Amino acid sequence: MPVISRFYGILIAMYFNDHNPPHFHAKYSGYEALFAFDGTILEGELPKRAATFVQEWIGMHKSELEENWRRAKAGEPLNYIAPLE
Repeated sequence: MPVISRFYGILIAMYFNDHNPPHFHAKYSGYEALFAFDGTILEGELPKRAATFVQEWIGMHKSELEENWRRAKAGEPLNYIAPLE
């Protein structure tokens, strides 16, 4: 599970060859959620504040997430994405 970003204690990861729809995994303090690239939580949960940070980060990096999804499906190395600051 390649980590593609970290911020405020939140780990963002994307699996190679993962199922659709395009998404990533966010982990924080024992919680885990799958986020679609529109900010929707597909599975799991995060505390509200952490989820808000992740959704803000998605808004800033949607095209980079889409590119990493393409790369993951092709088995190519993923790019690190700048954290939320």
